[in-house]
Amino acid sequence: MSTKDDASEPTFVEEGREFTRDTNYIPTRITEDGRDGYPVEPGRYRLIVARACPWANRAIIVRRLLGLEDVLSMGICGPVHDKRSWTFDLDPGGVDPVLKIPRLQDAYFARDPDYPRGITVPAMVEIATGKVVTNDYPQITLDFSTQWKKYHREGAPDLYPEPLRDEIDEVSEYVFRDVNNGVYRCGFAGSQQAYDEAYDTLFARLDWLTERLARQRFLVGDTITEADVRLFTTLARFDPVYHGHFKCNRSKLSEMPVLWDYARDLFQTPGFGDTIDFTQIKAHYYIVHSEINPSGIVPKGPELTHWLEPHGREQLGGRPFGDGTPPHPPIPSEVVPAEHWATR
Repeated sequence: MSTKDDASEPTFVEEGREFTRDTNYIPTRITEDGRDGYPVEPGRYRLIVARACPWANRAIIVRRLLGLEDVLSMGICGPVHDKRSWTFDLDPGGVDPVLKIPRLQDAYFARDPDYPRGITVPAMVEIATGKVVTNDYPQITLDFSTQWKKYHREGAPDLYPEPLRDEIDEVSEYVFRDVNNGVYRCGFAGSQQAYDEAYDTLFARLDWLTERLARQRFLVGDTITEADVRLFTTLARFDPVYHGHFKCNRSKLSEMPVLWDYARDLFQTPGFGDTIDFTQIKAHYYIVHSEINPSGIVPKGPELTHWLEPHGREQLGGRPFGDGTPPHPPIPSEVVPAEHWATR
């Protein structure tokens, strides 16, 4: 999705082949010491996201949990794009009000006119130059925790505690390989064998997660960590999208009691569910992925109010924010419209 001139529909499925994600992202980091030439500074960068995207959703959640809104602004792309990728069609005139560009690709090409890979979200853009700094989404959220500490809100949780980092990294790798990316390996499989293998791996890992979460409230330790953020964004999309659209249909999330309770626990935690825009999520997958949904019809379901039902996970103990406190409500410009959410 990096072609400058071809505005045709993007291609996701290669006949006869398994889906392989390109994980070669821009490795530049924004750090406290500025080792890559980009020091952490309030107001210097803009986080570009799309609410529809699970990878970007992670960054939205972590930014909010840590209270970085005042030092790191956020631009929001619309849910539907063509081969040239994400646009700012939700903003007046279809232009980001800070970067003054209509398409995220403009920031990528400002850095490298011949940028050869996908135009992805989340992306950190330097406002003064209009150039993308990094789109390395796993590192972006870790750096929010470790490099932006000076600007965390009072009461911010420690999402990446040093004593648990090895375990968080290990669990997160399992979750990425088999679940986060596993649903895409099912949906974009180009052969029956590739699909069958991805399907079996996905549900084997969900069963493993069920066993783990049956005895503890959160994935690692007794507080919310980066690992929970990474799993949550896939679970939130499971029934609206992945179960049907990606053929991940052994069970709905709502038919897996432990994972369903766990997902609702997080959804009802400030900073998680209030970032989820179900309308944009469904529009993105069902319209953009025309190879597997050629009609472009977006389903009306599923019922969403069940996300607000009691989950009972408190009985397992745990302290969601550790010694910290919940984040403040989202700033008005970032509130998800009630009609896009699980409003009763």
